[in-house]
Amino acid sequence: MSNKLNIVIVGFGGMGGFHFEKLNLNEHYHVQGIYDIDEAVQKKAEQESIKSYTSLDEVVNDETVDTVLIATPNDSHKSISIQALQHNKHVICEKPVTLTSEDLKEIIDVADKQNKVFMVHQNRRWDDDFHLVKSLYQTKQIGEIFHIESRVHGANGIPGDWRKEELYGGGMLYDWGVHLLDQLLWLFDYDMDNLSGELSYILGNDVDDGFTVHLNFKDVTTIVEVSTTSFIKLPRWYVKGTEGTAVIHDWDLQNEVVCPVKSKEQSHPKPIKAGAGLTKTMAPPSEDAVTKGSINSINFEMESFYDNFYHTVYGKGEPIVKNEQVLKTMEIIEKVFEAVQDEKVIKF
Repeated sequence: MSNKLNIVIVGFGGMGGFHFEKLNLNEHYHVQGIYDIDEAVQKKAEQESIKSYTSLDEVVNDETVDTVLIATPNDSHKSISIQALQHNKHVICEKPVTLTSEDLKEIIDVADKQNKVFMVHQNRRWDDDFHLVKSLYQTKQIGEIFHIESRVHGANGIPGDWRKEELYGGGMLYDWGVHLLDQLLWLFDYDMDNLSGELSYILGNDVDDGFTVHLNFKDVTTIVEVSTTSFIKLPRWYVKGTEGTAVIHDWDLQNEVVCPVKSKEQSHPKPIKAGAGLTKTMAPPSEDAVTKGSINSINFEMESFYDNFYHTVYGKGEPIVKNEQVLKTMEIIEKVFEAVQDEKVIKF
């Protein structure tokens, strides 16, 4: 094996193209080629001087290939992963890694037997907005966090074609839930207390076009929500602590923090007219009673996903995305489906 990892991308659609661009900029990899079942995609790759394999068998039987990156529809991840691992390839797999936790266990068993690295591309662990929330949690800028709301809102419906079909593992719980749940599970070290949820089928597809999950931890309640039918967005993050509140509006990282002033001299709020009555409880606090600012960000110095995979292969690092963590996330998704079907709260 050379110092660089020779990698082939299987599935050259949107995410396959994303990986292609990223890997071409990384000194640790040589993109040896691609494979896609669509002949039009194969021809386009060849026109752009990208080697296009004619079959998956050709990919896995090429002894010069070190790593296979899988960016195909969700239902095919398991079979391709196992075939590549059994041919002594390391594997990077797009999320959701499989459609069931049992399928993932089978892949992990094969990877362990073959002594090969298998890693899932849970890339949202690297999102800057998520790291701002981590900063709030660790610095206690707004005190002890006791409630988090994590949302992704859009109005374009379910994207693409196969993501609308249950057969291929479509739906927003698999598509975005696997990211947003993974973030919170990782942040709170998988210390779950209970969960419940609802799925949305507004668009009339076989799979959910949105969902709301109440995932509660030992000391923190959370709401995770995804919608593809929202023409007005709610903030990406809303975080409450014992000493303040923070909001992150979107991926552009615009944010604000409001904290109470710890002073006995502050003015009391004045009653305001609210509908057909008055309220002091819901009146805004007086200006001298709060301070306003932004989130104090911490640099967590995480190496990139691709660098981390490379260093894991060569025994120079530990995977940031561990398979046992991904397995727990998949099990939580299964619990959400169970909670929705049975209309119950699941306790851990």
